[in-house]
Amino acid sequence: MPPASRANDTTVRALVPDVLAPGLDLVFCGTAPSPISYRERAYYANPGNGFWRTLHKVGVLPELLEPKRYAEVLRHGIGLTDLNKTEYGSDHELSPQAMDRDSVRAKLRRYKPAAVAFTSKNAGSLFFGTKKLPYGRQGEVVVDGLDDAVLSRIAYFVLSSPSGRARSWWNIQPWEEVAAFVAARRRARTELSGAMAREAGHGQR
Repeated sequence: MPPASRANDTTVRALVPDVLAPGLDLVFCGTAPSPISYRERAYYANPGNGFWRTLHKVGVLPELLEPKRYAEVLRHGIGLTDLNKTEYGSDHELSPQAMDRDSVRAKLRRYKPAAVAFTSKNAGSLFFGTKKLPYGRQGEVVVDGLDDAVLSRIAYFVLSSPSGRARSWWNIQPWEEVAAFVAARRRARTELSGAMAREAGHGQR
């Protein structure tokens, strides 16, 4: 297989940009864009990738978004990023040195999302520096290994890859688990807003 393609100095800014903001419910983190995603300048743009269909199916998004509408996830408290921001291609084609987990960690410290979901076991392994990761929410042993007070307050999930190439290992259960986490946060905000509105109403009487 050919090596991953690297954007040159004049096009590096054209790689799919991060979608991040402070205090998001969840940030999805992959390895790198596929050639199709790079060409379309959109996350998970390969028609064989089930990312967007799954987000709608499990309720993380209220509608099925086309990849080109990826920036709209921000309205729903969701973010997007990748470990490798300088190359595109399949995981086995990517340069190990371009997998910049330190940059991802710096972004997480800055934006402080409630949770991060890695869209493949490989992405999670590269971030945590270990291949012994279960699917689903990661336990204290894994998270405490980050040895960082800010990062340790974030919930981490490892998801089965939505790539068509990984269909044999597909399991929707971890995606349902992270969707339940997001739903619980949304419910809590709704209940808090309702309580504050009722309290304000009583104060005006």
